[in-house]
Amino acid sequence: MILIVTYKEDFTTDFVINILNQKRQPYLRLNTEDILSDYKVEIASNSQLNIKIDGIDTFHSVWFRRVKMPVLESSNIGYVDFMNIELKKYFSNLWQTIDPLKWMSHPNAIYRSENKLLQLKIAQTIGLSIPRTLVSYNHDVILDFYDKCNGEIIIKPLYNNRIIGDDNLSIIYTSALTKNDLLKIEESMPFPSIYQEYVDKDIEIRVTVVENEIFSAYTESQKNEESKIDWRRSDSKFYRYKLPDEIEKKCIELIKRLGLSFGAIDLIKNKNGEYTFLEINPNGQWAWIEIDTGMPISKAISNYLIN
Repeated sequence: MILIVTYKEDFTTDFVINILNQKRQPYLRLNTEDILSDYKVEIASNSQLNIKIDGIDTFHSVWFRRVKMPVLESSNIGYVDFMNIELKKYFSNLWQTIDPLKWMSHPNAIYRSENKLLQLKIAQTIGLSIPRTLVSYNHDVILDFYDKCNGEIIIKPLYNNRIIGDDNLSIIYTSALTKNDLLKIEESMPFPSIYQEYVDKDIEIRVTVVENEIFSAYTESQKNEESKIDWRRSDSKFYRYKLPDEIEKKCIELIKRLGLSFGAIDLIKNKNGEYTFLEINPNGQWAWIEIDTGMPISKAISNYLIN
């Protein structure tokens, strides 16, 4: 039995589930936002602590995709905050207690790997080139970094790139900074962010690693003004790409150093043919790349979960 931890709108999970259905492989999809209403989870101790999810107490593998919290409705804000914290800890306890033969990937590894500075540190350690980087909320330090990079820098958040409003969702993309932008930062509340020297791009590459398998695809982001700084701003089409063997080995090593069995790595190739590491998404989406390129990423994931 395979346990898939996800949420209802995660359509990329459907790609793998289609393969599991074709192979008649049993699985349980746990849509976490509905755990309180649609699932029966029992955690009890007799001779030993035992967990059952919808009556199932043994899982061959667990695919930890993503978690979405249940929506709690109450006029008491303090009560909602309390319950949200309790639910987060409940989920944490659940993941720590489930004991399958294999994880893709363990939540501890995923949460640790979301540290972008740790990613950069390990990438540099194994020989991948990284951009000149600064994390600061000191305007003078940021301005000095701007000058040292000849005014060619970008800014991006340390972790969260989503702002959820009452009825809308805003995405914070990687953005270039001008001198006027720096003045606005000085006038606003100081806040730590990632500042990096802008790397001149030829193409951008998304590398999807599934244990020891690697799937690389590129997009020509520089052909579209909207996607030059961040390819996610437009509907970028991806094409198959063959990385040099040395870079492939380093990408696989990077994923393993972080304790992951899956990861989506973003690279830049400049016009001199040099590769620069940007960051990893340890539970990134890949379905649109699979649609564009035909690469069997979903098959690799399903094989990992089954075997």
